Amino acid sequence: MRHAFSRPGRMLAGLFLPLLVAMSGAAFAQSSPPYRIVGYATGWIPSQTKDVGKIDTLIFAFAQLKNGNVGLDDDHAKGLQTLIALKSVNPKLKVAVSVGGWTVGGFSEAASTAAGRQQFADSAARMISTHHADGLDVDWEYPGHHESGIKSSPQDKANFTLLLKSVRASLDRVGAKDHKHYTLSIAIADGPFVSDIDIAAINPSLDWFNLMTYDFVNANTPTTGHHTGLHASALIAGDGRTTDRAVKEFLAAGVPPQKLVIGAALYGREFADVKPDHNGLYQTYGHFQSGHNWPELKQDFINKQGYVRYWDDAAQAPWLWNATTHRFITYDDPQSIAAKMAYIKAEHLGGIMYWEQTNDPADELLNDMWKGLNN
Repeated sequence: MRHAFSRPGRMLAGLFLPLLVAMSGAAFAQSSPPYRIVGYATGWIPSQTKDVGKIDTLIFAFAQLKNGNVGLDDDHAKGLQTLIALKSVNPKLKVAVSVGGWTVGGFSEAASTAAGRQQFADSAARMISTHHADGLDVDWEYPGHHESGIKSSPQDKANFTLLLKSVRASLDRVGAKDHKHYTLSIAIADGPFVSDIDIAAINPSLDWFNLMTYDFVNANTPTTGHHTGLHASALIAGDGRTTDRAVKEFLAAGVPPQKLVIGAALYGREFADVKPDHNGLYQTYGHFQSGHNWPELKQDFINKQGYVRYWDDAAQAPWLWNATTHRFITYDDPQSIAAKMAYIKAEHLGGIMYWEQTNDPADELLNDMWKGLNN
């Protein structure tokens, strides 16, 4: 949480800069909520305003990375201001800005030199301050990887650590002038996608980690499965990805549990021409069909048109199977959300985040998250 400080005299400001930064960080840690509910938002639907009091942080997606600079074009700046205006309804709401996303490159190049890292960091901090946001979220998918079509380098691992250190320093420097603690988080995956990230080394720079514990199965994986499963299904192969395995990986790297915010999905993924064994669960498939947001799943798929809902008690996750068409859908629902909330409490984690706000216009799953963490 950001804190205001009495403005020191101009001559004393420089002397007290390190103290202000330290005080800001300490105050932030002391005033953090027991559990965060963090929502990525590409936009906002007015009907959702009634529930804005249930959200701790909205992360606007996305700022642009162009020629090494982080910034917002006019349209995205307007979108950000729409979210910031929600503070009139919930004064405690924090609004951060995410830079990056799947297929967005330029990170490896920007992080490759000290000058590039400083340019990235200073432009990001300037953007956050200028637009009156509360923090930055870095979504580089992924250091050392090029599956999304971006450039990568063997040096990304070391450079990512240095980049986040630079960003933290720039945010603290600007924050001291603005009398705020600007938060720094990252969107981060697990398993093979953190092979080129030094989790222990980046931890000190970050306020929290947004664990993208969804899309475990997708168009690039060989089988169906639970795309946002909590635990391992009896049918999962080897070290297949799950939320619990992701959490354990980060805990083993020394990240405090309260800095881990696990992910929920407000959408499902459908696969076609699926092998029918085990009602399509963890089976090979012909092709990835499409994604469906939560209202679509309720209206058209869950126990409708031949799609039957099943529950995997081991994984604590639902799925849909159409025995006639051999279609399979994996998704989060109120039951799996409840299981994740119980897990967050049991493991003393930082909270829940979700992709993406407009995928659930009635905020049904958001309400389930809030109830699960506040009851």
